[in-house]
Amino acid sequence: MALWRAYQRALTAHPWKVQVLTAGSLMGLGDVISQQLVERRGLRAHQAGRTLTMASLGCGFVGPVVGGWYRVLDRLIPGTTKVDALKKMLLDQGGFAPCFLGCFLPLVGTLNGLSAQDNWAKLQRDFPDALITNYYLWPAVQLANFYLVPLHYREDLSTALISIPPGLSL
Repeated sequence: MALWRAYQRALTAHPWKVQVLTAGSLMGLGDVISQQLVERRGLRAHQAGRTLTMASLGCGFVGPVVGGWYRVLDRLIPGTTKVDALKKMLLDQGGFAPCFLGCFLPLVGTLNGLSAQDNWAKLQRDFPDALITNYYLWPAVQLANFYLVPLHYREDLSTALISIPPGLSL
């Protein structure tokens, strides 16, 4: 409980910094879990560079972008009723999710050293499946997120859920 209270104090004092660092930490931890529990690589075969890349993506892209989006979304649709949550989810999934994936996938490709041509081909190949897979899980999660979770915790929940991408290999 003391750790949770310290986290809450830090989040109140420095919300942007804490959310960005939390996103990076969760994405790095998610990659460790993915490599060790899903892929069963073992510690000797663990790709530390990949984990560092995921943590960097969390701090440098996912945290700032998702955190900023949630703040914009709360200004566009203020309120916490069920109808407000539904409107937020529809805007999030109809507008933000395709844009986010359209940026995230090429960014991962670039960090993996893909050429612009190869990255474009990979995006064209992977984007439809990634978006469809997104729609299996995220509308329900975001509906609950927007209805039940206070704004300052939303990014943490979302990052925790996207940080373990079993089908996404770096």
